[in-house]
Amino acid sequence: MVITGGTSGIGLAFAKEFLKAGSKVIICGRRKDRLAHIKSQHPEIVTRICDVSNAEHRTDFAKWLLQYHPDMNILINNAGVQLLADLTKPVNIHRIHLEVETNFVAPLHLSSLVTSHLSEKKSAAIINISSGLAFVPLAFMPVYCATKAAIHSLTLSLRYQLRNTPIKVFEIAPPAVDTELGSDRRADKSQTHGGMPVDEFIREAMHAIKNDILEAPIGTSKNSREKREELFEVMNSKFN
Repeated sequence: MVITGGTSGIGLAFAKEFLKAGSKVIICGRRKDRLAHIKSQHPEIVTRICDVSNAEHRTDFAKWLLQYHPDMNILINNAGVQLLADLTKPVNIHRIHLEVETNFVAPLHLSSLVTSHLSEKKSAAIINISSGLAFVPLAFMPVYCATKAAIHSLTLSLRYQLRNTPIKVFEIAPPAVDTELGSDRRADKSQTHGGMPVDEFIREAMHAIKNDILEAPIGTSKNSREKREELFEVMNSKFN
């Protein structure tokens, strides 16, 4: 199995959980030092440097996977970046491109590069990590929320297109989880933002995967999905 953005947070937690379950785990990430540290602690994990915001990196990564790890049958599109964007003034277009490329284009592209391979497996899965913010956006991070809404839509279409193959297509929608994500709005970049403990999130996510719950909002994301219009004003008023 392959996990993008596997060097921290949810991605690393998934890697450890699947490793415990006896799976062969491959992770990729941008940071060589973190990959080396994880490899020293978990030699069984296969690591690969890949910046998923770069189309050439994604293509090379997929070719490497198919050549050297043809037994791969699960892709978890987890890598993500969460940035602030004030739309009342000209935006930094490079930050916008980074967020859209990482959060939306990369899962779309990587999935397309491996679907033919996965279709030949007896059982296979693509697992997209979206967010409760796909359903109820926070206005001060509009691009992140929009990309996660796009992932929700993309997952529905991908699931339909692959309906006659062995590939199961999951969407796991986390709530705020206690990880480094969102450090763009914190002075101390090493500080987490609180939220659901990672271990608790992983337990619920693994339950969904094991029980073929293809669309799985976790924790408060369940409310976000069911009461999206009602919650928008409530959530955003907290940040005025």
